Amino acid sequence: MSYTAPLKDMLFTIEHLARIDQVAQMPGFEDAGLETAQAVLEECAKLNEGVIAPLNWEGDKYPSSFHDGKVTTTPGFKEAFKQYAEGGWQGLQHPADFGGQGLPKTIGAACGEILNSANMSFALCPLLTDGAIEALLTAGSDELKATYLEKLVSGQWTGTMNLTEPQAGSDLAAVRSRAEPQPDGTYKVFGTKIYITYGEHDMAENIVHLVLARVTGAPEGVKGISLFVVPKFMVGKDGTLGARNDVHCVSIEHKMGIKASPTAVLQYGDHGGAVGYLVGQENRGLEYMFIMMNAARYAVGVQGIAIAERAYQKAVVYAKDRVQSRPVDGTLSAAAPIIHHPDVKRMLMTMRAYTEGCRAMAAVAAAAYDAAHHHPDADTRQQNAAFYEFLVPLVKGYSTEMSLEVTSLGVQVHGGMGFIEETGAAQYYRDAKILTIYEGTTAIQANDLVGRKTARDGGTGAKAIAAQIEKTENELVQRDSANARAVHKRLKAAREAFVDVVEFIAANTRSNPNAAFAGSVPYLMLAGNLMAGWQLARSLMVAEDLSAKGQDTAFMQAKITTARFYADHILSRAPGMRDAIVEGAEAVTALAIESF
Repeated sequence: MSYTAPLKDMLFTIEHLARIDQVAQMPGFEDAGLETAQAVLEECAKLNEGVIAPLNWEGDKYPSSFHDGKVTTTPGFKEAFKQYAEGGWQGLQHPADFGGQGLPKTIGAACGEILNSANMSFALCPLLTDGAIEALLTAGSDELKATYLEKLVSGQWTGTMNLTEPQAGSDLAAVRSRAEPQPDGTYKVFGTKIYITYGEHDMAENIVHLVLARVTGAPEGVKGISLFVVPKFMVGKDGTLGARNDVHCVSIEHKMGIKASPTAVLQYGDHGGAVGYLVGQENRGLEYMFIMMNAARYAVGVQGIAIAERAYQKAVVYAKDRVQSRPVDGTLSAAAPIIHHPDVKRMLMTMRAYTEGCRAMAAVAAAAYDAAHHHPDADTRQQNAAFYEFLVPLVKGYSTEMSLEVTSLGVQVHGGMGFIEETGAAQYYRDAKILTIYEGTTAIQANDLVGRKTARDGGTGAKAIAAQIEKTENELVQRDSANARAVHKRLKAAREAFVDVVEFIAANTRSNPNAAFAGSVPYLMLAGNLMAGWQLARSLMVAEDLSAKGQDTAFMQAKITTARFYADHILSRAPGMRDAIVEGAEAVTALAIESF
């Protein structure tokens, strides 16, 4: 089926929750208000609906292939990527100094959702390039920036992130790839890297690999890792491409989903050493790579929202078309479209509420990122940076886990036909599974939330966010609305459950780490649930006010209903999650290992 970008909901979220008007008051973003956001999103929708979305099913049927060291992408991908690059979409939120458009992340993230809904396999190439650009902007020398950034920002070249090795997995302390210093200031890089998204392909002239490796004599563990730029083709001083570097694809993986995205095994240095260029300083590579990883983690969370939206749209169309059984309330005497049945409505409302809640959470996070980097006041920048950093593992972890539930429900709405590949519903389910794994599994996001974002400051930052949520509760309780009062009840209970868990985590992370980390993923899910529910509570108040003024009444009523559903059916899970975390830790670790 075709894909239609949910522009109305995106623009509602950008305007009323992310407050694009405030973003547009920051230096550098003066021309990036709502009017610009609408124009950009509409153009983005045209390209993706008309060119990129039709290739999604083709990519699942005819995935990228590997032969004689070369990767050939799905037919149509190369031509679509050319249109994507020529349209300036790769440089949307990158600096104008390097050919980008310099738009805020608040707009860029929405465009990222549209691209990933259209075709997640295709979107992974720009996603990794964005991360490479961010790392070079932050830590690259002037020479590296001059050599690589303009071509990456234009989409003429693409980028990759090379962390994982066969023996290391997510444990980067075990990285063995090595880099030998050369008299001319370059390095010779040797090693094997796995799971490299778009590590080899035919869509761009050059591929710029950012590679973690150990300089000869470096300390053991993560403190001895450095970051290098290793181009597929050498780049001359005049910017022209030269000889092939000593990095080669030896295979691509056969995967359960995102089949059109080539996941490469790359071999460095089989013929004398791949030429690499140090990024920043030696032994600070993990610090620089985290810049890429944070950008990628947020983007993967957006992928979860995107695939959920696509699955929801497909399920709604099927539920309106598929005729089966009479309604249980007797309103129709003959078989009716299944959307008349209460349980189908429950599934569709769950899909809708999850997707809109996570979209709102991601948009608010993007606005915080923009303020953290561009607001003129230093204290405001710091506060927004802390808020954004807290939200990143939630956007990544909660949004991707919810995408699994939503895409599974999409299959369920289709019934038996959902289990048949030709209907297309199963592809979204298969594609969604990787989102909870790559760029750090959900447990890794939860470890970050527990250690860096909660225990490190004794829960102070988390409680400060809870105080902001309490202000929203106070606004809700003052409204003469049954929906507002119902959402207030659920939001208050969820916020209180969250604070209890924050205190438990802060008290136990050092003294009883098994207890704290036994509940780490449930804590992440509770926190993500609360943050998404908070944003939908805000959306309910806006929608009530606009509906009362007669503005787009049907849309506003749908927003109110969705927020109420989220509160009653999803946010209401928070107190039970609190009990499992605070009171159930012992049961997680009590069973003897030999008894498993």
